Amino acid sequence: MEPIILVHGGAGDVPASKVALKLSGCKKAVIEGFKLMKNGGTALDAVEAAVRIMEDEPVFNAGYGSALNIEGEVEMDASVMIGNDLRAGSVSIVKDIAHPISLARKVMEKTPHVILSGEGGKKFALEQGFQILDKGALVTEDAKTDLKYGGHFSELKGNHKKGDVGTVGAVAIDASGMMVAGTSTGGICGKMVGRCSDTSQIGSGTYANKYGVVSTTGYGEEILKFCLAHTIIKEMENGKSAQEATTKSIKAMTEQLHKTAGAITLSKGGNIGIDFSSKSMSWAYITKKQLHYGIEHEQDEIESLI
Repeated sequence: MEPIILVHGGAGDVPASKVALKLSGCKKAVIEGFKLMKNGGTALDAVEAAVRIMEDEPVFNAGYGSALNIEGEVEMDASVMIGNDLRAGSVSIVKDIAHPISLARKVMEKTPHVILSGEGGKKFALEQGFQILDKGALVTEDAKTDLKYGGHFSELKGNHKKGDVGTVGAVAIDASGMMVAGTSTGGICGKMVGRCSDTSQIGSGTYANKYGVVSTTGYGEEILKFCLAHTIIKEMENGKSAQEATTKSIKAMTEQLHKTAGAITLSKGGNIGIDFSSKSMSWAYITKKQLHYGIEHEQDEIESLI
């Protein structure tokens, strides 16, 4: 089948000053992932590459630019899953690693486990040849400002500030039919030290099986309680299209738990689902030589690719 890749840059309330940067980052990520698959790379390679690009962009809440915990430190989560055989890897509470998504892939490929966290994750990163960055290297001035003026559990208390960063994710299917989902985040601004997000949990932030692949974003604790990614896949198993399953599941979570979320979904046939109950969510995908992207509800901008 024709390769397809879809990315998101996080659900929330994106200020106007950040819209162009969000869309630019999503487009850059999706183009790189698609190019890899067209040149013979796998869906796994494409998802990793797309997420790595967004982990390097400070406009997103992943990698460089991650939200800070209550002590002013970056603690990151990431996960990846292959739908064809249910292989999965995840890391949680990792510090001083530029690309947590790549470490999650190594957990999947090089260990008998699914999740490594904290110091164990850092030790494994060293064993696998990852560069350990200087303390504070991933902290941006914007993240410091967010913590100073809007952190300290503001999201957990329900007083969601106007954040300008967002969890990132990608889903892809390559020419061989391999289906992969991946997600990466810095978590909640002002979170407690050691907090694990939905992104690190298979079935909540990321899920994939023979029916399709999903990456989610939004209020992590509620996504965890609802097992949002898995819920979307179950709806697809029960006959819903990718779009129907995504919309129905997000609506149900929001109505029951009164918090917002977003998700991107691909079915095994390459059908697309994009939805969010927050004010906005940046996203982009490539299919049939066209780049689609948007950030507001009902938006779908299209650019032709040569």
